[in-house]
Amino acid sequence: MPDEHRVAAAFGATPRARFLRAVDRDRAPGDVPIRIGHGQTCSQPSTVRAMLVLLDVRPGQRVLDVGSGSGWTTALLAHLAGPAGTVVGLEIEPDLVRWGRANLERSHVDATIRQAEPGVLGAPDEQPWDRILVSAGARTLPRELVDQLADGGRLVVPVAGWMTLVERHGDRVRTSEHGPYRFVPLR
Repeated sequence: MPDEHRVAAAFGATPRARFLRAVDRDRAPGDVPIRIGHGQTCSQPSTVRAMLVLLDVRPGQRVLDVGSGSGWTTALLAHLAGPAGTVVGLEIEPDLVRWGRANLERSHVDATIRQAEPGVLGAPDEQPWDRILVSAGARTLPRELVDQLADGGRLVVPVAGWMTLVERHGDRVRTSEHGPYRFVPLR
């Protein structure tokens, strides 16, 4: 199945409304970011869709979701990676970690959300990752995440306002930009 169709199927199986506060659920169909507290948002669906198509998650892959927020992107990634895959979400805000975990559990999603370790970007102790998604804007390409990619791995991260795809092949790293986007800052 072409990746666009797999991403559409993930969206169909993972309604955004399940990952929003009750007061915001009626706004879920809108193509707008929705605030989830702590200065963070649940990204607009068209942005998430574009990121997931670039990421090209395949069944059975190991996927890291940096900035998991409400858990929606983590759940979408779990759908794409399938039951043989592993998806780990990292979140810096403790309240969002708890809420994201509860959202995954309530939605019966087989993925994990953990508290991000202060001062550590990603999960280097668990590398390599086949895919890494970052839902926060970096000023420069985070080399520590590139280093966590497996051979053949892909990283999608907004860098200086541009959606950036990083592809690793052995020691070679190729980057490409895929349009301007606005995100909350990566901390």
